[in-house]
Amino acid sequence: MRPVAALILPLALAASPALAQEVKEDSVILQPDKVADDAPVVAAEVALPDWTEANATALLSAIEGAGDEGLFAKDYNPDELAAAIMSKDQAQLDKVATDSFLLLATHLRDGRTPNAARKQWFMVDSDDTQEPLLPLLTTALASNTIPEALAALDPAHPDFAVLKASLKKAKTTAEGNAIRVNMERWRWMPRDLGERYVVSNVPEYLTRVIHGGTTIATHKAVVGKAATPTPQLNPMATGVIVNPTWTLPRSIINEGIGATIASNPARARAQGYTWTGKGKTLSVVQQPGANNALGVMKMEMLNPHAIYLHDTPSKGAFGAAARAFSHGCIRTERALHFSGLMAVYFAGRSPEEFGEAIASGKTTKFTFEQPFPVYVAYWTMVPDGKGGVKKLADIYGRDAPVVASFAKEGRPAAALIAPPPPEVVPTVATPPRVTTPGTSGIY
Repeated sequence: MRPVAALILPLALAASPALAQEVKEDSVILQPDKVADDAPVVAAEVALPDWTEANATALLSAIEGAGDEGLFAKDYNPDELAAAIMSKDQAQLDKVATDSFLLLATHLRDGRTPNAARKQWFMVDSDDTQEPLLPLLTTALASNTIPEALAALDPAHPDFAVLKASLKKAKTTAEGNAIRVNMERWRWMPRDLGERYVVSNVPEYLTRVIHGGTTIATHKAVVGKAATPTPQLNPMATGVIVNPTWTLPRSIINEGIGATIASNPARARAQGYTWTGKGKTLSVVQQPGANNALGVMKMEMLNPHAIYLHDTPSKGAFGAAARAFSHGCIRTERALHFSGLMAVYFAGRSPEEFGEAIASGKTTKFTFEQPFPVYVAYWTMVPDGKGGVKKLADIYGRDAPVVASFAKEGRPAAALIAPPPPEVVPTVATPPRVTTPGTSGIY
């Protein structure tokens, strides 16, 4: 860390011009929300599992405690399950208990909130393949560990545990709902975020670097303004580019630089722009330099939203308390420090190699030895560092749709069992009686 810092500090001072102009980097490509829920996987031709009274009673206790998980017990048919236990009807018990377990497990693993209420949420969650529910149920029944199996579906990150503990202490319905919303968002993500990753929490205006499960750096962030909000996604980062070029999107060419190129090309060149074509075929690239809108670095994280982390020549925005100013991408404070960590810890390069690349002024890419995820998250309730939680501003108004969904039906179960129908035994027709000449066939 010290050799990197020794190189980065003087470079940061040399590469941070005091520019106050508005910086326009690549605009977010707004994608339509996913409004349909995934159809459940149906395991046909499989017999319903056998539930003992003890396992069913353990499931009923877990359902009755669903409120501690930020869920609602009534969703999982506790009355019907209790009746099935009392009835001693094995077939009914197997059906009701299985249905209740699969729905509760789905909501614990994937979240209760329907997709339509998850505004601009595009994270890919692989928990359905990492923890399939039918094998989980089979193992839990065989080992009599229904409560343990359900508890193991909780997100592994300690921040989730803080939220869960704080839910019991919530003093108002509004506070409780705010905590539930954010417990839900944790469930929409992979259960285990990994040992190495970068996470940007948009409402917190912060980006953190995690290495070996430990936070090794925290950077202020500038995120998308309300008109160009930053979506939630988890692309894989493949490398970091220092002294990047910037290819201008058509929208920004049309906003002004196209006119400048046409009327005052010398001024455009002085700002680092090069171009080919004209009119509708005009293509513009800004070369590396003090005025480049991406600053001295850009993190490569391929995604259809055109979202990435980058530097900016306009440092003044980092001094604001609320930092929603960008066109959707995430501007990163102390970008030389950030990109130095990326080059050394994730690309395996020496501090000297990184320093030389920066000083050269040439575009250089440091490819990561192993790509890792970047989580662009949206938590409005986070740990306060004192064992409790604190509320952040919901800058895009994304909490309300989740709260509204609590009064409606949640997501369907991710897996269902369709028992095979009873075997149909074909009816064998009685052959007609054969008569012979001279007889009537009646006797």
